[in-house]
Amino acid sequence: MAAGASPAVGRTPSRVCPQPISIAANIPSPTSRFIATPLDSTSAGRQRSARAPEPVRTRTISSPPVGVGRERSRSEWGPRPIRVVLLKDVRPRPYGQPGGPARPVSPVGEPRLAARLDLRGAAAYRTAAPGRGTNRGKEPVGADRCCILVLNHNGRDLLAECLPSVVRAAEAAPMPCAVVVVDNASTDDSIALVRDRWPSVLVEREPNRGLASFNRVLARRDEEIALLLNNDVKLAPGAVAPLVAALQADPDALFSAPACWTFDGSTYEGMRTRVRIRYGLVQGLCRVPGFEAEVDRPGLTASAGPVLAVDRRKFLAIGGYDELFFPGRIEDLDLGFRGWMAGWRGLYVPESVAYHRGFASFGPAFGRSGCDLLAIRNTLLFSWKNLSGRLLAGHLAWLAVRTVASVATGRTAFVRALGDALSRLGSVLDARRSAAAGAVGRVDRQNAFFREFRW
Repeated sequence: MAAGASPAVGRTPSRVCPQPISIAANIPSPTSRFIATPLDSTSAGRQRSARAPEPVRTRTISSPPVGVGRERSRSEWGPRPIRVVLLKDVRPRPYGQPGGPARPVSPVGEPRLAARLDLRGAAAYRTAAPGRGTNRGKEPVGADRCCILVLNHNGRDLLAECLPSVVRAAEAAPMPCAVVVVDNASTDDSIALVRDRWPSVLVEREPNRGLASFNRVLARRDEEIALLLNNDVKLAPGAVAPLVAALQADPDALFSAPACWTFDGSTYEGMRTRVRIRYGLVQGLCRVPGFEAEVDRPGLTASAGPVLAVDRRKFLAIGGYDELFFPGRIEDLDLGFRGWMAGWRGLYVPESVAYHRGFASFGPAFGRSGCDLLAIRNTLLFSWKNLSGRLLAGHLAWLAVRTVASVATGRTAFVRALGDALSRLGSVLDARRSAAAGAVGRVDRQNAFFREFRW
């Protein structure tokens, strides 16, 4: 669960493209891209002058749909409309061509790790359901559809508050978009509520594995792209299209993440995540010094916790969320790091907007001190599993210093978290061996991750 973080002034357009064409009835081609651009209040519904080859209509949606407006609810601002436009024939340019991205070069000249991962095997297809025939489970993925998975555990009240906005966002998506509640062994009446109020919403029951429950459900789905939400997340009506478009336009993208705000729209929650190592512990934060200038600027992000869209095949190819971190905290950073090490990246897409109530599930279940213990324990697990070279050596050196200081000052939280982490050391070493943490070129790529997202 990534840390969150105040609003910024203004918005930077994500891309300039000649002849933007407003859409309503036209169906986009698979290579078309949707973006959302703000309109001045005096020009809402007015066509931008451009030569269009066919008649078009403007589709205007209000932003935001939930709580107090995201756009200008922050003190003196007021909500602004958003126009969704279709950029025709916006295709990713090949590497090395004018206007295209530079060809990624792995450290020490090794082939890109992403090329080694087989996306054509079982991970790219739906897992066959037991007893349904030998041919089932090998249907090709659906590039013309997406889905939204909402993780829930005893969150009836949160579903009642947040799920209506998710359903509206799915209905406003430019492609068929199913909504699925992934229920982690709830003992309240969450499932009854969903089936009674939203008959169109599917329910998938899973044992409680935290975020790792997404793994099994995604293996049974066949959509190319899926949005993964906690049950304390609301979506703006136009939240889906920009996230899907970003993934479709970038062949190296593992996930895309929206700009996320508190429910009242007053405080920035993320998901433009930066990373540093401080006194031996890895920290991932969004509200870093100077973040206000970057809130509305698209770019890369290290991780996204409560809400993100994933390329399903890539997500499954690297193993999805790791159950090692159960019940939660830091597993989103672990996913982003493993994706980076495989040659992929996360995209921050502020044209998409979401709202989050932090610790709505973890707070009541574990309390603030319990959440802090989980964060420390899982930070240790992340470091032992993933770090190599000088970063690992520095972490271990600081580990001894922190332990001595914790005992000397009588602050035992760190020692207790360390003991809990050590009880999982066997699983950590297995995961480390599977990730080939000592492989040639790995240290250089790891260091590039921390340089890219440093603050």
